Amino acid sequence: MTQEKTIAFFPEASYGAALNCVGIAQQLRSMGSRPVFICHPGFSDVFAEYGFPEYHLSDEALGGKTDWNEFINRHQDAFKQSPYAQLESYVRPTWDAIVETALAVEQPLRQLLNRLKPDAIVLDNVVMFPAIANAGVPWVRIVSCAETEIPDANVPPYLSGLSAEKSADWDAFMHEYAHVTAPAHKRFSAMMTECGLKPPPAPLFLGPSPHLNLLLAPDIIRYDRRKPLDPARFVYLNGCVRQEGEYQPPVFAAHNDGPLVLTSFGSLGAMDVSLVKQMIDVFAGLPYRFLVNVGQWRDEYTAVPDNVFVDGWFPQSSVVEKASLFIHHGGNNSFCEALYFGVPSLVMPYCWDGHDNARRAAETGVGRSLPRYDWQPADLAGAIEGLLGDTGMQQRLKANALQMQAHAGAHLAAEKILQVAKAKPDQAAARKTTSRRGGETNA
Repeated sequence: MTQEKTIAFFPEASYGAALNCVGIAQQLRSMGSRPVFICHPGFSDVFAEYGFPEYHLSDEALGGKTDWNEFINRHQDAFKQSPYAQLESYVRPTWDAIVETALAVEQPLRQLLNRLKPDAIVLDNVVMFPAIANAGVPWVRIVSCAETEIPDANVPPYLSGLSAEKSADWDAFMHEYAHVTAPAHKRFSAMMTECGLKPPPAPLFLGPSPHLNLLLAPDIIRYDRRKPLDPARFVYLNGCVRQEGEYQPPVFAAHNDGPLVLTSFGSLGAMDVSLVKQMIDVFAGLPYRFLVNVGQWRDEYTAVPDNVFVDGWFPQSSVVEKASLFIHHGGNNSFCEALYFGVPSLVMPYCWDGHDNARRAAETGVGRSLPRYDWQPADLAGAIEGLLGDTGMQQRLKANALQMQAHAGAHLAAEKILQVAKAKPDQAAARKTTSRRGGETNA
């Protein structure tokens, strides 16, 4: 009998990455493996709810490092700026905070991995942790952000929201991005060097895994790279969706037979209560049903229109499956779920790769984008009505959804991870040596 493999997942402190990993872990469990989750503070019980063991990096062990709700709250004004302006006001402090957390987590993560002794480690993050590279087992990188995270001469700069048509703006953005991230990268590089590892070249904080790299990017929105990624190490999952229980929409007092629209800006975006209330005012005048994810701010909504239902949480993938439109912030998990179920996206980004996905949704004809703040009621209403009335887009998305579902990205990911985990120890050691020499940035 084959001994079960322990696969340790370490997603970043965001629900998109966390729940993406859950989908893959569900497949691994069904294949006889033992997935476990390493958790940041604030994510207790997120994975246990799906039946997975959790191992916590406590807030005390991390020295009370970044509370992301508090961090987002402090930087909300930045979300009204352009992606370029956000480089100084948001991207710089975000990378500072990410590196600070990586420094703090190094020792407790190393100790935890020594106790767990996993057969492979799955990292869904934007920064490298030396403890993972030095654990002596293969590690897998998941790119659950936009495909722009992996640079290429034909791919717009990461976080820029720029068009796929190359322009002088690309160079200006990349130059400023390198400038604002330089101090954080210097501290990060010192940590990597101290741990006996070669850091990836600036401005990258995470290079490819020498073992396996998994990208969510569906075919329908994929970029035409100048240098194609090596298929032996880079696998496109064409989406990756977790399994949730069946969702039954509530009965609405008005327009109960109308199309269902889900609005969710993620666990952090929901804190902009004023914005969501303005949107609900627009929803009230439309002949559709609206589900609105308001996170922990549910008590702020004391008066809600008859065609709107607000709640602090929804089983998102199950709701998207029943929806006719998904309004979201451009988080890659949300974007991929919409595509997986053939649902148009109305993307209202506020930061990070949401800008990239908003642009990509519009330029590939799978949805529309709308500025998060610079809109009038008629703009939002018109975008919703336009997407719900675009039968050509809907037909193309439904056909694409069938292809994505047949690709079975979560199952494919699980198969590839198990292949890595079952590699002979000497192969894993050889690959680890390569990573310590490496510094690769692409295929």
